[in-house]
Amino acid sequence: MAIATANVPAQVLSDSGGPDSGVSMKSALAMVTTLFFLWGFITCLNDILIPHLKSVFTLNYAEVMLVQTFFFSAYFVFALPSGKVISLIGYKWTMVGGLIVMAAGALLFIPAAMAPSFPLFLVALSVLAAGMTLLQVSANPYVAALGPARTAASRLSMAGAFNSLGTTVAPYVGGLFILGAVPLAPEVVQRFAPAARHAYQVSQASVVKLPYFGIAMILLAFAVAMARFKLPELATHNLTAHPEFQADRSIWEYRHLILGTVAIFVYVGAEVAVGSFMVSYLTQPEIGNLSLKAAAGFVTFYWGGIMVGRVIGAGLMQKMRADRMLVMASIIALLLVGTSMLSFGYLAMWSLILVGLCNSIMWPNIFVLALTDLGPLTNKGSSLLVAAVIGGALVPLAQGVLADRIGIHHAFLLPLLCYLYVGYYGLSGSKVPRHLSSAEHAATA
Repeated sequence: MAIATANVPAQVLSDSGGPDSGVSMKSALAMVTTLFFLWGFITCLNDILIPHLKSVFTLNYAEVMLVQTFFFSAYFVFALPSGKVISLIGYKWTMVGGLIVMAAGALLFIPAAMAPSFPLFLVALSVLAAGMTLLQVSANPYVAALGPARTAASRLSMAGAFNSLGTTVAPYVGGLFILGAVPLAPEVVQRFAPAARHAYQVSQASVVKLPYFGIAMILLAFAVAMARFKLPELATHNLTAHPEFQADRSIWEYRHLILGTVAIFVYVGAEVAVGSFMVSYLTQPEIGNLSLKAAAGFVTFYWGGIMVGRVIGAGLMQKMRADRMLVMASIIALLLVGTSMLSFGYLAMWSLILVGLCNSIMWPNIFVLALTDLGPLTNKGSSLLVAAVIGGALVPLAQGVLADRIGIHHAFLLPLLCYLYVGYYGLSGSKVPRHLSSAEHAATA
C-alpha cells in the first residue's frame, strides 16, 4: 500500500553538533525506517485475511470487504487526532504509543478467533489501524526532517522501499501460516449442524492466533526499543511565507488540490481493491485455478511489482514531468485491467498482477501535483490528501457489491474507472489555475 505521507512541517534536527551527531542521525533513520517495513507487512496481511475470513464465516464479497472498510477508515478518523497527539507528547512517544496500540489490536485477534466472531475481527482491525495511523503520521514527517531538506525526498523514498518490502513478503508468509489448510466448500459448511459448524469455524479461525500473537510480541519489542532509544529531537520552525501568496486564501479555491484529493481516493481504492480480490480472483477455474495458498504466493508478485516500480520510477521521475508520467502509468494500468477482464487463464492472471508496476509511481506524482503552489497551505493540503486514503475503505467494498452481482471477473470495471480518472487528473485536472500559480504571480509582480 502507498505510504500515507502526512503533514511534513519545516523542521530540522536539534542536536549539539558533536562528533556523534551524524551517527545518531543514521541510527535514528535506521530505527524509524524499520517501522515502515512493519506497517507495510501488517497492512498487506489483510489480502490474506480476506479469503480466509470469507471461508470461515461463509461471507459474500461485499461482507468480507468490510475488512478493508474498517481498516482504512481509521486513517480518516484518526489522522487529525494523531497530529494533536504529536503536539502533546512529541514524535518519539507517538511512535511508541502507535506500536503499543497496534500490538493491542493484534492481540484482539486471539479472542476474535476463539469466539469466533467476524465483528470482533473488525474491531481488532480497527484498533490495529488506529495504532498504525499514529505510527504513520509521526514517522513520515520525522524521516523527512531527519537531515537536510534537500535530501528529504530521498529519505522518504528509501523508507518507502522498506514499506514495499514488507508488502512483498507478507503474502508469502501469510499464505504459509493462514492459508495452509484447504477449507471446505461453503455449501458443505452450511449443511453442518450448528454445533459442528461452530467447531469447524473455531478450528479454521484459530490459525490466525499464532501469527498475530507473534506480530504483537514483535510490536511490543519495538515499542520498548523505541522508548529506550535516544532519538534526536526536532525543533519546529515557522514556515516562510511565499511573497506571492495571499494568506486569506482557502485550500478549497485550489482546484488542482481538490481534484488531486479525488485522485488519491480512487488510486488508493483501486490499489487496495486489486490486492484484496487477487487471491479470490486467481482461484477462479477460468483464471488461475489455484489453491488459496498458491494464489497468496502470486500476490507477492503484485506487491513486489510496486517495490520494483518505485525503484525504476525514482530514476524516471528525474527525467519526466510528473503529469506525463502519471498519464503514462494510468494508460498502462487501464490496458492491463481491461485485458484481464476480457481474457482468461494466464493472460488474465498476469495482466492483473502487473498492475502493481503502474501503481508504484501514482502516489508520489499525484501528491506532488496536488500540492503545487499551495505555499503555507501545504500542510493543510497534505492533511486533505491523507484523509483521502479512505478510498481504500470504500472502493473495495463497492467492488465487493459489484462482484456479488456481476461476478468477480467483471467487477474489476470499478478499478478500471478509477485508473481512468487518474489519467484525467494527470492530463488536465492537475493544471494549476493561472491566477493561483506562483509563476503567474512572479510575472506580474
